[in-house]
Amino acid sequence: MLRLEKVCYRYKAGTRDVLRDVSAEMEAGKLHAIVGPSGSGKTTLLSIMAGMDRPLEGAIYVGEESLARMDLDRYRREKVSMVFQAFHLFPLLTAMENVCYPMEVLGAVRGEAVERARVLLESVGIDNDKYRRYPANLSGGEQQRVAIARALASGAKLILADEPTGNLDSANGNAVMDILRHLAHTRDYCVVIVTHNPEIAESADYVYKMKDGLLKEQK
Repeated sequence: MLRLEKVCYRYKAGTRDVLRDVSAEMEAGKLHAIVGPSGSGKTTLLSIMAGMDRPLEGAIYVGEESLARMDLDRYRREKVSMVFQAFHLFPLLTAMENVCYPMEVLGAVRGEAVERARVLLESVGIDNDKYRRYPANLSGGEQQRVAIARALASGAKLILADEPTGNLDSANGNAVMDILRHLAHTRDYCVVIVTHNPEIAESADYVYKMKDGLLKEQK
């Protein structure tokens, strides 16, 4: 689903490449983990895969289409979804409204969006008594589940997750990983996570180690 070919990246004011000749293939139906020390380039790589910036050199393909020739706004709306460590839910929208939002941006009518949001929230274990709660009234694990439901709302089959368990205890972290594995293995999503947690990385189908801007497959 996602192919990187000799991707290089350097910050505008920088003097060294943050990413150096990064090549990898991320498959549908698989969970991929990227590990490495802080400052190694993991989050930068995830950002580039999300279309938030373009590589200095190299190419990224989504299916057979080059990301360089795609409308990045449309790509981010329709082809890729992000899940963040800090959840990034809209604080003044309820859980239901947060999940409806991407669908309404894409033109879904309110009733259809609400019905699909209901299904998505149930699929990640959010009960209907929490649909009208604001993020501040949800636990960290519940907020991350809502964030995953929102990521699914656009219909994008590529999910990029930046430390999705970083703010969660072990039980909630394992539950979130179970959801992401389920999406990959039974619903054919391509899931890519960045993590510092070696136990979480070991549960992935593929593990990549990033160090000094270089990416190497370990598993």
